Amino acid sequence: MASRPDGDVWNIVDNDKDSQHYGRNFKFDFSYISSEEIKDVVKDYVWQNYRVGNKSLSSLYNEVKACFFQFIRFADTRNITSLKGLTNTDVDHFISYLHTTISERTKKPFGTGGQRVILNTLKSIIRWCQLHRPNDVPVTEIFTGNEYIGVNRKLKIDFIPDDVVAQINEALKTEENPYLKYGIIILQSTGMRIGDLLKLRIDCIKPHLISGYTIEWTQHKSRKNKVPMPVRSECVAAIEKLIEITADLRDKCVEKDKDILLINTIKSGNQYGSEAGKICAISQGTFQWWLETFIRDNNIKDANGDYYNLTSHQFRRTLGTDMLSKGTNINVIQQVLGHSDPSVTKRFYADVKDKERAEVFKSVGVIGNINQIQSSAFDNVSEFEWFKANKDKCVAGLCDGYCTKPVTDGNICPRLLKRQKCYTCSRYITTPEYLEAHKQHLANLEKQLEEGAIYGEHYAEHFIPTIEVLKFIIERLEGLQNGN
Repeated sequence: MASRPDGDVWNIVDNDKDSQHYGRNFKFDFSYISSEEIKDVVKDYVWQNYRVGNKSLSSLYNEVKACFFQFIRFADTRNITSLKGLTNTDVDHFISYLHTTISERTKKPFGTGGQRVILNTLKSIIRWCQLHRPNDVPVTEIFTGNEYIGVNRKLKIDFIPDDVVAQINEALKTEENPYLKYGIIILQSTGMRIGDLLKLRIDCIKPHLISGYTIEWTQHKSRKNKVPMPVRSECVAAIEKLIEITADLRDKCVEKDKDILLINTIKSGNQYGSEAGKICAISQGTFQWWLETFIRDNNIKDANGDYYNLTSHQFRRTLGTDMLSKGTNINVIQQVLGHSDPSVTKRFYADVKDKERAEVFKSVGVIGNINQIQSSAFDNVSEFEWFKANKDKCVAGLCDGYCTKPVTDGNICPRLLKRQKCYTCSRYITTPEYLEAHKQHLANLEKQLEEGAIYGEHYAEHFIPTIEVLKFIIERLEGLQNGN
C-alpha cells in the first residue's frame, strides 16, 4: 500500500467491496487542527488504522470530521498544543465543555450519547498512541473509565414490547410505502442489521435442498457472508415484491447499485452531493425517517402513551430475545445473528422477554461515583442542589446506596424508614463502594431460600425477585470496577 498522503486534505476512495460505502470518496480535511504535533498524531492514527484495516474509512472519517473536531475546539481555548501533557483535569474540563456546547447542526446541547462518542474518539487516539507512539501521549492514566456511566446508562434489554409489535404488524397491513413495509418484514424475519438490509441483493433467496427457501447476505460489520439460513414464506414474498416493484428502475440505476434490492429515486440532494432524480440504494437516514413517520402516522405508542421510539436495530434485538424466551440454544441464536462469540449474544440480549422484569431493571440506578451524578436524575434543579449538599448525611444515605429524594413535603419517605432496601425505586442509586454489601446480602438471601425450600413456592416468591435484582446490580457494579 502507498505511503501516507501529503498535505492536509486527503481523498481516499473506499475500495472494499464488502463495505457499505464501496466506491465512495472520503475527503479527510485535517486543516482545522492548529497544532502541527497533534495533527501529525491524528494523521498517523487515521492512516495506520486504515492501512491495516482496524477501522473502516467511514468510522475514521466521522471521528476526524465530527468528534475530534470538538476536542480541537476545546484545546484551542485552553492553549493545548500537545496530547502528551493532557491530565485527568483536562479530561474533566473537556467533559464540562461538552456538557455546555451547542451543536451547530441541531442547535441543541449534545445528548449524553453524543458526548460519550466524542470522548471515546479521544480515548481511541490516546489508546492507539500508547501502543504505537508512546512518547506522544501521557505516561499516567488520564481516564477513569466511568466518565459517562451513570443513571442514564442504557441497559441491555432493548426489545420491542409485544403490544408495540402488534401495533406495528397491524399498521403494516395498510402501509403504502413498499420499501418500509417489506423492509420491516425482512428485518423481523432475519434480524439482519439495517446496513445489511440496504445492501441486500436481488439474488439473496435460494431454494432449500429439502423444502422452502434460504436467504444469504453479506454481514458488513464482520466482512463475512452469512451462512444460508432458512427463511419464512412471508419474507420470501416480501423480497419478491421488492424485486417486482424496482424492476423498471434497474435500467436507469447507477451501475454499482443495479443488483441492490432496495433502490429508489432520490427526491432531493443530500450532503454527499447526490443529485435529485438519481436512482440508487436507499440510505439509512431515509429508512429511519420513514420509521419515525410510520410511528406517528399510525399513532403507535408505548405503555406510557408516548410515541414509540423505534429503530431498525430493535427488530434484531427482538428476534434474539424472542428466541431466548422460547428456549432456543444460545449457540443457535449466535449463528442466526452472526455474533463472533456466544458471550456477545448473552451480553446484549435479555434472558427472557418479560415486560415486568425489564421495567424493574430500568428502575435500578447504578453509578461509578456519587459525585458524578448529573441533574437529569432529579425532577428539578432544587432537588439536585439539595442532594449535593446532603448526600453525606444519614438521611440521604442507605446501608447500601443513596436515596435521591428521601424527603417530600417535609416527610421522610415511609419506604426508606421501614425497609432501607429500595432496589427497584427510581430514586435509589448505588455505587461500587457498596459491592461487598450487596454480595453479602445476596448470599444471605440465597441461604434463606435454600433453608426455606421445604415451605414451597410461596416462600420462594418473597426472595427470588430481590435475588434477581441483586445479581443484576452486582454484575453492573463489577463492570464499573473493571472499567467496562
